[in-house]
Amino acid sequence: MGELREVWAAPKLLRGTALASLAANVGIVVTGGAVRLTGSGLGCPTWPKCTGESLVATREMGINGAIEFGNRLLTFVVAILAVLGFLLARQAAKRIRTIGGDLGQARSMVRWSFWTALSIPAQAAWGGLTVLTNLNPWIVGLHFMVSIGIIFAAFGFWRSTLDADPHLAPPRATVARELRWLVGLIQAAAVGVLVIGTMVTGSGPHAGDQGAARNGLDPAQISQVHADLVFLLFGLAAAAWLALRAVRATAAAAATLVLLGVLAGQGVIGFVQYFTHLQPVLVGVHMFGASLVWIAALRVWWAVRPARPVPLVRQSAGRSLEDNLTVANAAGARERS
Repeated sequence: MGELREVWAAPKLLRGTALASLAANVGIVVTGGAVRLTGSGLGCPTWPKCTGESLVATREMGINGAIEFGNRLLTFVVAILAVLGFLLARQAAKRIRTIGGDLGQARSMVRWSFWTALSIPAQAAWGGLTVLTNLNPWIVGLHFMVSIGIIFAAFGFWRSTLDADPHLAPPRATVARELRWLVGLIQAAAVGVLVIGTMVTGSGPHAGDQGAARNGLDPAQISQVHADLVFLLFGLAAAAWLALRAVRATAAAAATLVLLGVLAGQGVIGFVQYFTHLQPVLVGVHMFGASLVWIAALRVWWAVRPARPVPLVRQSAGRSLEDNLTVANAAGARERS
């Protein structure tokens, strides 16, 4: 029983669960896009049941029903990972308190995990609303933005689990306030790109069902607005990279360079999909790329956040956080026995 408690409180399990939660939330964005791109948005014509009589898809509903219902089932995987992450974060916080660590950092980790878990029901409910409104393009677009918000929370949870161990925490740059403002503009531009991207999608041909309405915007014009915002985001990221290199903020500059690379790749995919008349496979890859752009932008933001002045753990010499937690687990097991 004591060994089971040690596994439950292991930092590797916590970090792995947090990373899996982030990956799962990106994955459900991609599978949600597959639902729309295959015309399966109303494969289950109602919600929360699949039909008025059946909770699950039936054979008569064909492949579209199977795709839509399969995407709904993935929500449970995302939810299980989020709840498990929250429970593990609480357990880790208790261990940190036992070894005299920084409770502020521990609470931050728990808060990120809490918001990740709390957001999953909201995402599911909003997904149900898209079905009940017959795939209204504005509701569909907002559903995507809800997922982007959850990715933000899941990313914060994952990075907070790294920050909990000084041996794993990526270095944070101490930069001038003006540089942090520039990075803030990058985040705002990234959100703008994502929002306008949903409007481009809502004006295009992939509605998710033949009877679904479009938002009425001119596809060429809104696509141009989207491209302009991407150029703005790229310019801001390039300026931040040069500025961060100039002040020798190495880790933050490296994160910004990754963002520039992801933006370049995403831009190429965007132009190719536009000039090849929005081939479904390319649109799906572009949706995955949108999630990567958001995560890359968040990495830059995280790299310039002010570091906490107090280390998480008053560690014994030569020990990592994982070693200290193992010692604390063993001590707790001896006390219980």
